[in-house]
Amino acid sequence: MTDEAASAPQAAAPELNAPKVDIGGPDFAALLAARLCHDFISPASAIVSGLDLLEDPSAQDMREDAMSLISSSARKLADLLQFTRVAFGASASAENFDSRELEKLAQGVFAHVRPTLEWAIPPSTMNKATARAILNIAQIAASALPAGGKATLRAVVADDRVAITADAAGPRARLRPEVLAGLKGEALAEGLGGPWVQAAYLNALVRAAGGQVGVELGEDQVVLAAWVPA
Repeated sequence: MTDEAASAPQAAAPELNAPKVDIGGPDFAALLAARLCHDFISPASAIVSGLDLLEDPSAQDMREDAMSLISSSARKLADLLQFTRVAFGASASAENFDSRELEKLAQGVFAHVRPTLEWAIPPSTMNKATARAILNIAQIAASALPAGGKATLRAVVADDRVAITADAAGPRARLRPEVLAGLKGEALAEGLGGPWVQAAYLNALVRAAGGQVGVELGEDQVVLAAWVPA
């Protein structure tokens, strides 16, 4: 690993507040389910729209467009489902993950958004908490770049812990106030529950593993950070 990559996590922002959200409660579960349904409904609806075009006798001249819509939407839905299975689910009985497989999952999500992902994590085996933290940080970094840009994801093992950073840089890079509240472990006071619930989930899973979460905001830049026991 290069000296540059090894030093990057040291620039992470200070630890955020202790969690105040009960992720075991029914309200949190409902918000998380709603968030995931929101992610899945768009490509699923697009597939249905494409099938409707194929079945419409008056739209046979749009058959090629319909097939393209079905193909791209099915790929997006599959990428999101595979990502979600590890980022939010139990992923069967797996306790350790190959970082190269995590890269495929993260790149699958970035393939359908404006920003790009630079994966600066060397091949390694990571525990479940680290894997989930990396994937959720990657997706939150993508959402911080609505106008495009690049998110650089790093993970460095030192002193029996994994330091994770995502440096998201691009025009109008930002985090919604509800995302910042979730990263602090604060309850949702106002704003959109979908962005908040993933941030609160990230805070809770890192805390449960004995780690910490941090964030740093700059002009056209957002740096997300966390450390998790290795």
